[in-house]
Order: sequence, then structure tokens, then C-alpha cells
Amino acid sequence: MSFASSPLGTARPSLSGRMARWGLVIVAIYVLVALVTPLLLAAGVLPDPNAGLDNPIYAPPSWQHWCGTDRLGRDVCVRTLQGSGVALQVVLLAVALALVIGVPLGMVSGYLGGAVDRILVLLMDTLYTLPVLLLSVVLAFLLGRGIPNAAAALCVVYVPQYFRVVRNQTAQVKAELFVEAARTLGAGPLWILRRYLLRNVITSVPVLLTLNAADAVLVLGGLGFLGLGLPETVPEWGSDLNLALAAVPTGIWWTALYPGLAMFILVLGLSFLGEGLEAWVSSTGRDAAH
Repeated sequence: MSFASSPLGTARPSLSGRMARWGLVIVAIYVLVALVTPLLLAAGVLPDPNAGLDNPIYAPPSWQHWCGTDRLGRDVCVRTLQGSGVALQVVLLAVALALVIGVPLGMVSGYLGGAVDRILVLLMDTLYTLPVLLLSVVLAFLLGRGIPNAAAALCVVYVPQYFRVVRNQTAQVKAELFVEAARTLGAGPLWILRRYLLRNVITSVPVLLTLNAADAVLVLGGLGFLGLGLPETVPEWGSDLNLALAAVPTGIWWTALYPGLAMFILVLGLSFLGEGLEAWVSSTGRDAAH
């Protein structure tokens, strides 16, 4: 594989390679912020994101409050930084649960076929046809607020995507000669799924993982904006945007700019990373075919 087709290469990197690199840098910065911010809060370097009684309300950006304060006097900068960790925590938990549930179900459905396959396909297609935000809103309303509940609401949305991709690839790979040979030699379904099929169908999952993470950030923001995401004491970009909505027409722009910009940049970084990985996986597949 040439460097031009690999996001990890250094000689004449392609557009997909540059996108993957920029996406990796952006995501790494957010991960670093998510790890460092709680330490700074615990050390007293940063103020409590929920404390604002001693601060003026709607104070513009200044040396004391770099991003200004909101209508409760809370520091917008600190809340935006703390929201990075909250968003990554919920999104990573959601996509990890979707991965753990969707991949095994897709492999079992694609390998066994028959009635099991038809039932699972019907169930997953039903979930897949529902609008993402609508399904998330309904689940979040039923489960209530909280990080595990928000992650569960997002998880159900993305399970059908992993199921469909893995099922289709499993159905193709199980017809290969090495699988037939293993079955002839007496290998059981569990052994074949774990030993032969998993490593052949898992290649496209990282691409779907990053793209789903980008979408999950937006959906989580939508839930927070509607007041269905996380508790009010947890800094979250969507809920902060909802609070800032009434102040924007009066010229108070900073309460909406910084959480909205933080959400946009994270989604952009995850999208860049996913698109770059997708192009790299495609080019790797073509090179292997040749």
C-alpha cells in the first residue's frame, strides 16, 4: 500500500490521510481536556462549573471569565470544558454497548440464517426505520435522566447499524472454502464464529464506530437541548445551548457560542477520522484484491 493511500503515511499524504490525521489530533485534544479538567477542578485551579452565586450574571468574556458567565453566573468556559468529558463518556459508553450487542447478533444471524435470521432482521429493520432523534427522545423519556440512561438510549439507536453491516459480511464469509473446510472437520458454530469469522467481519467496524460517535454527539446535544439528557447538575452542551437560547436575541452571544463551537469541532474531528478510516479501509481492500 502506498503512502498516498494510507492515513498513517508520511510521503505525499492523500486527502483521506490528512482528514484522518486532523481528526485524530482533534479527538486527542478533547480526550486530553476530558482527563485534565477534573484534575484542575479538584485542585481548585478551575471554579466549580455549577457555582455562580458570587459572579455577575451574563458577564461578557474577560480575564476573570474567559468565556463569560451565563444567566446563573456560572463560568461558561469551565462548563464547556467539563462538558467535553461528559460528552465523550456518554458517547463512548453508548457506542461500546452498541458494538458489544450488535456485532454478536449480526454474526449469529448471518451464520445461522433461517428463522433466527428472519426474526432478528425484522426487529433490527424496525428499529432502523425509526428516526434516530425520535427514538432517542422516547427512550430517554422512558429511562429518565442520567449518564447510563442516556448511553442506553443512544445505544439502541446504533445497534441495528452494526447488526446490518456484520450480518451481511458474515453471510458472505461463511460461504468461503476455509469455513466449509472447518465445518467438515467438525468445528462447531461457536468455534467458527470466534476463530474464522470475527476477524474477517470486524474490519469495517472502526469506521462505523467513529461515524456513529460523531452522530451520537449531536443526538446527545439534542436530548440535552430538549431537557431529556443528563441531570441539571451535570454540565452538558445541549442543555447550556437551551439556556442560552433566550439570551442570544439580546446580544448575549457567548453563552451559546462556546458550547456550540465545542460540539461542532468534536463532531468535525470524529467525522474526519471516520471518513479517513473509511477511505483507508477501501484502499486496503482494493490492494489486497490485486
